[in-house]
Amino acid sequence: MAKLRTATLIALFLALFGTAQADTLKMEGMSAGSGDARPTRGMTQRSVESRYGSPVNVRAPVGDPPITRWEYSGFVVFFEYDRVIHTVAKR
Repeated sequence: MAKLRTATLIALFLALFGTAQADTLKMEGMSAGSGDARPTRGMTQRSVESRYGSPVNVRAPVGDPPITRWEYSGFVVFFEYDRVIHTVAKR
């Protein structure tokens, strides 16, 4: 009987205090715009240029594999070879 009572108390405790919670992170100057606001991973340099125009600045490839950086007015795109690996919004 004591084991049943203990198991019941543990189950009750887990039910009351074992729920997951999440916080929402809000950053100034950032918004959840459309998915088309910046290039996405896997896009080619050609498709980025055709969709977003010519970059304001292009940094030469660095390292192995070569990483190229294209700078636009609102974001920076990083390429490995000719594919997007990351896009960062400018402040």
